[in-house]
Parts: sequence; structure tokens; C-alpha cells
Amino acid sequence: MKATMIFGAMFLSAISSAEVISQANEGFHIKSSVSVPVSAMQAYHGFIDIGSWWIEDHTWFGKAANLSLDPVAGGCFCEIDGDRQVQHMTVAYVNPGKAVRLTGGLGPLQQMGVSGTLSFQFVGISDTETMIVQEYRVSGYYSEGLDTLAAVVDQVQTAQLLSLQKRFVDES
Repeated sequence: MKATMIFGAMFLSAISSAEVISQANEGFHIKSSVSVPVSAMQAYHGFIDIGSWWIEDHTWFGKAANLSLDPVAGGCFCEIDGDRQVQHMTVAYVNPGKAVRLTGGLGPLQQMGVSGTLSFQFVGISDTETMIVQEYRVSGYYSEGLDTLAAVVDQVQTAQLLSLQKRFVDES
């Protein structure tokens, strides 16, 4: 079992790319991509089912099943646990099977009052393979400088994208 997990992690890592594109005191731009063994429309629908792949350690209330993503302009990427509720991001753009764009600050970025745009593109390579490209651009003021957060945000967002990829690999 352990060997399978190690091999799986190596496989997933080998086919993904992650990069801090730019970073400065007032913001950063990160980009990651993975290939998944499904069509672009299947990748899009799997992405929308965010509670099935988002990492529970990166939720506010510890249960990914409480996450939802309403894929309409103005829709909510929300986490609802009874009276405890979080609007993680707002849907700004949807083109089914092609792209989704969300605005807001994830995790601790939310309370910093910075602005962020998280984009996902679903690029069909073939009928049975899609490249998912994730980009997160964050700007604003943080006394320590937003550039100090770029690497850790890149690691977290890349882990999320790898989790999405794993969902499709496990199903194939």
C-alpha cells in the first residue's frame, strides 16, 4: 500500500508543473498545470464537484463535503457547516468545459483584505485527455510583503490541483 502511494505521488508530481510566475511586495502570480485522463467537459464537471477533491486540511471546518461551487456568475464557492459558513470566493466567469474564474482571497488571504483571481482552464488535448491550468493572481497590501507568501500559496494550490488530478486518475 505504502509503495503504491509513493509511486502514485511520484507519477502525479512528474506530470504536473508549478511555478511562481512573478512576486513582488504588492502581489504574486502562480501557475500550475496537470493532465487528466478525461475530456475537457468531464474535467470541468469534476472540478465543479469541489467537495469530492478539495483537501479537507484546507477547509475552515474540516470537512470537504461541506464545500460547494455554484457555477454561475455571482455564484458562491462556499463552505456551510450549519451556522458556521464561509464564502471562500465568488464565481466571476464560467464557460463550461473551457474555464472558470473565481475572485477573492483563500484561507488567511481573506482576512488580509487582498484581491485575488483564481482561474482554471480546461484545455482538451484529445477526447480522453485534458490539461487543467490553474493560475492565481493576488494583489494588495500585507505588511510583510505578499512576495513572502507566494511560495507557500503555490505549494497549497498545487496540492489542491494534484488532488483534483488524483480524483480522475483513481477513477480511470
